[in-house]
Amino acid sequence: MVYIGMPDNPQFLGALQPHDVAVTINHSVGPSGENREYLLQLEEALKELSADSRDRHISDLAHRVRAMESPFNVATATGASAAPVRVSHALRKVSSTEEQEEIEKESLLN
Repeated sequence: MVYIGMPDNPQFLGALQPHDVAVTINHSVGPSGENREYLLQLEEALKELSADSRDRHISDLAHRVRAMESPFNVATATGASAAPVRVSHALRKVSSTEEQEEIEKESLLN
């Protein structure tokens, strides 16, 4: 699944510096889980495709995010509650892109 941020989406942040993008990713959670994990798994999947399939932007963001502590691990270890950014609805597994799009549309209306 690929998420494309369009400018008319209320969660679209516009142009940010790479550090700010990494911070946002590190602290955000969406319907598919932690954005941090999504990014790190995306980078790994690109590496596994072929040596030529690497994306410098993704690799740079993954490097920056790895250098940050996961706020979710810190919260769990200290007994505090994590405060993820932009959690619009409960996480749930979906079976199709169409279903995910409907969930996201529904969350924008609520």
